[in-house]
This record gives sequence, C-alpha cells and structure tokens, in this order.
Amino acid sequence: MLAIGALLGSALIAVPVTAHATAAPAPTARTSAAAAAGLDDPAKKEIAMKIVSSAENSSLDWKAQYKYIEDIDDGRGYTAGIIGFCSGTGDMLDLVEYYTRVKPGNVLAKYLPALRRVDGSDSHAGLDPNFTKDWAKAAQDAEFRKAQDRERDRVYFNPSVQQGKTDGVGVLGQFIYYDAIVMHGDGTDSTSFRNIRGRALSKAKPPSQGGNETAWLNAFLDARVWAMKQEEAHSDTSRVDTAQRVFLKKGNLNLNTPLDWKVYGDSFHIG
Repeated sequence: MLAIGALLGSALIAVPVTAHATAAPAPTARTSAAAAAGLDDPAKKEIAMKIVSSAENSSLDWKAQYKYIEDIDDGRGYTAGIIGFCSGTGDMLDLVEYYTRVKPGNVLAKYLPALRRVDGSDSHAGLDPNFTKDWAKAAQDAEFRKAQDRERDRVYFNPSVQQGKTDGVGVLGQFIYYDAIVMHGDGTDSTSFRNIRGRALSKAKPPSQGGNETAWLNAFLDARVWAMKQEEAHSDTSRVDTAQRVFLKKGNLNLNTPLDWKVYGDSFHIG
C-alpha cells in the first residue's frame, strides 16, 4: 500500500472457470481465462478500485478518497488519496510535483521542499499543521483528482496489469498483483512486489511458463502473506485470507460479479 497503502497485491487461484467440462487442453483453458478480459477493462477496473478501497478505507466509495489523508503509524508518514500515496515513500512527492507542473501555484506547491526533505522517513517536518487541510482543499480541484488517477495508473495499476498479462494470469491474478504493489511497492527490499513474485517463483510457475494458474496464484498469495507478516502495520492478512483467497477458491479467475468478501471483519458486496 504504498501508503496504502502501495501503494499498490494479493493472489488468488482456482481451476479456470472457462474450462468447464470441455476437453480442451490445459494451456487453452488457461489462455481463455486470461484472454476473457483484463483488469484494465473499465468495468473490471472499477471493481478493483472498490475492493482496494474496502481494505484501505473500509468503504467501496473509492472516489470519496481523493481527500483522504492521515498518518496510520506505519513508518511512511502521511498516507493519502485514492491509492495511499505516502509522504515517506516518494510517490506523494511525485504526485505533487506532477500536479504543480500542470497547475503551478496550486495549494500544495508550497510543500514541495518539505516533501523532498521528509522523503524516506515518517517525519511531518514542514508539513504540519496545515498540510492535511490543504490536501483536502486540493482534492476539490478536478486537476488534482486527475493527477491522482494518472499517478495511480503509472506507478501501480498499469505495471501490475502488464506483469499479469505477461505471466498469463486473468483478471483475478492481475488484481492480486495490483493489490500487492499498492501495499508493498516495487522496490528492491525483500517485501516488494518483485521479490514477492520471485519468492512465488521458487514454489510454482505462472501460466506463461507452463504452470497452472490457480497453483501459481496460491503460491503468490503465500508469498504475499509472508511479506505482510514482516511488518506489524500490515500483519492482518484478511485482505488476502477473506477476500482474494475466497475469489480464488471459487475459481473466479475473471473476477465476475456478484462478489462477497470480508476485510478486517467488515463484509462487502458487489452485485
């Protein structure tokens, strides 16, 4: 959750629902699941945003989160916006720098020197006491909302979807990747997305390498759970256990509705 939390995977798996009772060979079955749709399909992307918001903000109303900002005591400083941009991880700085390029003199521009100084820490130096109020004010600006959308796609959504397609996984797998990169980022540390994937590769192969999609996603989710447990702030793994695993066990590789899941004890439904 890169603030999101990074921020932002998880993994799920099940025998491809498109296989049904046909006699199609396994590779064809796996391919059909992945080819049916991508997470970048607008309807699927909307579902993805709602599921991530259920974990990050306990609400399906992800569009209400542009103004969200607080320090959740995870060592990343302020976490804010629709994907948990963090003052301590660089993605919030990138966002405000871009926003300032497209709209010079905006209400957040004056915080750029402070954001550069606190990058890599949990410090609020130079941000308090008015940064949170000004963030909420900026969220009323359509240009700032567009900037959040752009950075979400550039840093988290597009890379995870592309990696999912490269690995031959369907919509669910692409979502699992997305949720993981949102929380963990894609840096070089042991709990980053790329190293979660690397850990999974030691246990299974993705469909693109001849592996079974469900087995691969389970291995990825196992690695994701391990990564989450390395950090106290992320040690509650229900966003995997009672959400992504639920979809995977049902064989819902295309993330078709209706969907029912729980996160941190709260129940959610998309019809």
